[in-house]
Amino acid sequence: QVQLMESGGGSVQAGGSLRLSCVASGYTFSRASHAWFRQAPGKRREGVAAIGSDATISYADSGKGRFTISKDNAKNLVYLQMNKLKPEDTAMYYCAALKRNGDSWDESESYQIWGQGTQVTVSS
Repeated sequence: QVQLMESGGGSVQAGGSLRLSCVASGYTFSRASHAWFRQAPGKRREGVAAIGSDATISYADSGKGRFTISKDNAKNLVYLQMNKLKPEDTAMYYCAALKRNGDSWDESESYQIWGQGTQVTVSS
């Protein structure tokens, strides 16, 4: 069964840190691109970071210098380390995989597989 499952969300104060994890199954993990998206209430889903099969990494401007995406091919895991969190980072965070070739990393409709999401809440 092809699936993604996120974990690691929670509630933190501004300036705090969280590490999100996404475990994958049902496809060849090492050959796939993966990304983290987020969606706040009333807002569009937006890309946060992506890591390609060749480990090429991309970040949205909102997370540069604060967020780090990584993966462990041996464990089929993708991580998002989030430091110096801000209230505006509050959102549901989703893991995505298997992007169409040629599409930009932050085009959500390009990804075939999505997790159920994990909530991140940052209080001021």
